[in-house]
Amino acid sequence: MAQLVRVKSVATTESSVLRMKISEAADASGCHLETIRYYERIGLLPRPGRSGNGYRVYGPADIERLRFIARGRDLGFSLEEVRSLLQLAGDEELSCGDVDRLARSHLTDVRARMADLQRMASELERVIASCHGGQRAECTILSTLRQPASVEATRQ
Repeated sequence: MAQLVRVKSVATTESSVLRMKISEAADASGCHLETIRYYERIGLLPRPGRSGNGYRVYGPADIERLRFIARGRDLGFSLEEVRSLLQLAGDEELSCGDVDRLARSHLTDVRARMADLQRMASELERVIASCHGGQRAECTILSTLRQPASVEATRQ
């Protein structure tokens, strides 16, 4: 005996895939719900449409944009730099050279931060190596932290 099977129409299936609630958009993009709302508030993500019951609805372009923002943040770009990259990505008149300049500038900043971190690590190693235990009053780590930064910088 044949069974009747109810099948959703293709239009319904495509519609449900193309329009997502915020929780689904969060899952699809890897962004937290509050992060998505924040990106909307600051204008990185356009305000979404609303469903009949008032829920935010997101489409594939929104998910792509959220992934773009998240990847930019993963690479250390500030939100303003990500905003610039989004503008560059959307402007067909600009060349890849414009994007390249922004990325190179960011790389220079990253390398400078790395040098600062290396300096801090070296200083911490020096301070830790000077610690010989004993009483807290004699702790070289604590006495180093009590000194102005300029005093420590001149020791290097």
